[in-house]
Amino acid sequence: MAFGQDAPKPTEGRQINIVYGANFTKNEEKYPGASIFSKDDERQVQFEHQGADLWCDIAIFYSAENRLKAIGNIRLQQGDSIEMNSGKIDYDGNTKLAKAWENVDLTDGKMTLTTDTLYFDRENQLSYYRSGGKVVDSVNVLTSIIGNYFMELKKVQFRKKVHIDNPEYIIDSEQLDYYRVSKNAYMYGPSTIVGEDYQIYCERGFYDTKIEKGYGVKNTTINYDNKIIEGDSLYFDKLSSFASATNNIKITDTINNGVIKAHYAEVFKEKDSVFATKRAVTISLVQQDSLYMHGDTLMATGKPDARIIRAFRNAKFYKTDLSGKCDSIHYSEATGVTELITDPIIWNVENQITGDSIHLISDKETDKLDSLKVLNNAFIISFDTIGKQGYNQAKGKDLFGKFIENELKIIDLVKNTEVIYYVYNDDNELVGIDKTICSKIRLEMANNDIEDITFFVNPDGDIFPDKDLPVESRKLKGFVWRGEERILRKEDIFDEDDNNIELVKIRGIDNPVDIDTEEQERQKNGGDSLTTTPNSQATKPKKTEVKKVQ
Repeated sequence: MAFGQDAPKPTEGRQINIVYGANFTKNEEKYPGASIFSKDDERQVQFEHQGADLWCDIAIFYSAENRLKAIGNIRLQQGDSIEMNSGKIDYDGNTKLAKAWENVDLTDGKMTLTTDTLYFDRENQLSYYRSGGKVVDSVNVLTSIIGNYFMELKKVQFRKKVHIDNPEYIIDSEQLDYYRVSKNAYMYGPSTIVGEDYQIYCERGFYDTKIEKGYGVKNTTINYDNKIIEGDSLYFDKLSSFASATNNIKITDTINNGVIKAHYAEVFKEKDSVFATKRAVTISLVQQDSLYMHGDTLMATGKPDARIIRAFRNAKFYKTDLSGKCDSIHYSEATGVTELITDPIIWNVENQITGDSIHLISDKETDKLDSLKVLNNAFIISFDTIGKQGYNQAKGKDLFGKFIENELKIIDLVKNTEVIYYVYNDDNELVGIDKTICSKIRLEMANNDIEDITFFVNPDGDIFPDKDLPVESRKLKGFVWRGEERILRKEDIFDEDDNNIELVKIRGIDNPVDIDTEEQERQKNGGDSLTTTPNSQATKPKKTEVKKVQ
């Protein structure tokens, strides 16, 4: 900022020219070497310099140094668009740098910048302030401590305590670049956008302030439709009531206290829905135990009290004492029913349960597991953990189970029921193998293992000594042991493809771009440039009581 006495001599064509001097005087004691001009009754003093005109009440002009001091009612006009008004100006004709202070305002016809002190670098077409300023246009009021206005780009670069006030929203940021024509804002550092029904936080992002649409690509969080959305890259569009997220996503349902994690997700406010894929999983709390549910695609739709969650293709779920898999899962908040559809299987600790269709029913008031239904071809199998030589089995057309305090306590099998069960005495010696058929069987459980068996209506069978029952007769028809498929940890709900997903590159972080270029691309494209381990094995009772009821 060369306003000093040692400024270089003006080069040819750079001399400040006097257009109208009005009253002329000198004051060598106070302004040595300067010519003093003051307005008369007709007009102000006027100077011209390389396409800019300056009017003022008083001018102290150092012609040898090619600089002047202007005082009172100053107006500096550059071309047809840029106008600056102030109380005082120091202007250096060699560097084309002006310093203006006292009630400064600068306008380009579409935007007005006000501050107490403004520097105007005409050589680089840049004006800037360092002690607080305000920019007002047709859409926004923007304030900051530091600001730079690039006139050719029509861009204002704000720094420190940046604030945008709009009737529809408020933006606060540590650093923000604002393009005056497009009204697009690019944010850096901790930034928040608070709208009527949403709040966005990011540390690198873009926002179209005209239509409330944008994205964040660093530490981004959106509070939207009673959901907190987090991810590496988040996109938001108020007009279409839509938000999407990419990479390391977490969506928290603040009403139902559920969580969805994935690497791609979409949120549709008007439909109250969430779509998620790429290692997608829902996490919900069931009696102080987290329930994890996964599918190639997850969907959550409906109002909070009528929420439906679906997992499509390769669906699996896990909690500490209960896990399962099937082709798809359907859960209804209104009914409390979780349906396992197409080739379902569940593991209740050591018990494998299969059937054509499996329903898990929760108490809607307490959210505790209440009951279990297995419809058609119900089959329950558990490995004989004492003798380790066979499998306890029970089958029937349908199975109905009852949970008490989140533990499966009663199992009723009905219609064409059959049992094979290894019976031991108190010394863990094998008494024999019970093989019985009847109309209904009740299994009473303790510590997730069979404690009592009751046979109803014309039971037909016996307890066979080990030597009298051939190996080939120790499995019921339809027996299939799928122990190697059992889900033992929450990580097991994901397969190899899930674990080897290659995340997309997020533009602006791993692949930074110049925002001026990005802005040009966006305008060229019509405004868019984008884009626990399970419980330990339960202790088996030493003796099982078998009751047969005629």
